[in-house]
Amino acid sequence: MTDKEVDPSRAEWRTSSFSGANGQCVQVAFLGGGHVAVRDSKNPDGPVLTFTSGEWNSFIHGAKDGRFD
Repeated sequence: MTDKEVDPSRAEWRTSSFSGANGQCVQVAFLGGGHVAVRDSKNPDGPVLTFTSGEWNSFIHGAKDGRFD
């Protein structure tokens, strides 16, 4: 895997369709090499969390199962 594959500066960020109009959203981008990046839409130049696809899938399944409620 190269640094370019996990470089979030070239990412195409997506915002959930469930996000409200208040601007408090989490954005996600699918990067090369099976990595997923997450950032705060209010601070697009701020920190970015990067996960492997396995870590991201575990989080998504946990959220759907209500583990974080």
